[in-house]
Amino acid sequence: MTVTTQPAFTFHQGTAPLLISMPHVGTYVPPAIAARFTDECRQVPDTDWHLERLYDFAKGMGASILAATHSRYVVDLNRPPDGASLYPGQSVTGLCPVDTFDDTPIYARGDVPDDAEVAARRDAVWAPYHAQLRTELDRIRAAHGVAVLWDAHSIRSVLPRFFEGKLPDLNLGTANGESCDPALAQQLLAIAKDAPGYTAVLNGRFKGGHITRHYGQPAQNVHAVQLEMTQCSYMQEALPFDYLPEVAAGVQPHLKRMLEAVLAFAGANARR
Repeated sequence: MTVTTQPAFTFHQGTAPLLISMPHVGTYVPPAIAARFTDECRQVPDTDWHLERLYDFAKGMGASILAATHSRYVVDLNRPPDGASLYPGQSVTGLCPVDTFDDTPIYARGDVPDDAEVAARRDAVWAPYHAQLRTELDRIRAAHGVAVLWDAHSIRSVLPRFFEGKLPDLNLGTANGESCDPALAQQLLAIAKDAPGYTAVLNGRFKGGHITRHYGQPAQNVHAVQLEMTQCSYMQEALPFDYLPEVAAGVQPHLKRMLEAVLAFAGANARR
């Protein structure tokens, strides 16, 4: 089964001990799959829009950047390969989602992917992304003695399916302290909380998905942090999902301060 003819990711290799992963920025849906979607879902509304632009300063800091090309509606790169729930007992979307964040069907006629199609999508898109992620983390740790993975996400600020009310703007997740050094997590939280006009939380509703939980191994000097941002902090949350440069300019300095703290931590904790 040929799922796609497009590469699973774009990648920029940096010089610093920092890898920024963007697993939900992809918008490509292979035509044969898109033909089964509803008209709404062909617009891929649940994308983490414009994160490459929001983090455009990161290359200048030496960060490596790994970005998805395919929509999470094709396969969700931040889910375990077996599709196990990250938040048992809470509403979640799956490895190959069948419904949107608004709990509406993705497939117009109900012809959702069967097990064979899920496996084919995982092999074609999920596996190459994670192979590159693993390879780059290993390279960074070998070169620097330490690696930090920053998993970058964004989401609509109001989504009743997943949380009540309005989400805090800066949601840091470290798998309840298991994916990175607690001192780094507290430093990042302090920076986020000091950002005037923004709200912040550590390990609240979003504690980090599969990527954070799987790759964060502080005992091996690999630290992983997820940042889930409200989209209203930098963009228009409804169609046409425009990037808002003047709004984004407000939050970018705080993102940069957090990444600077990550690099300072890495420099202080490198070991060969």
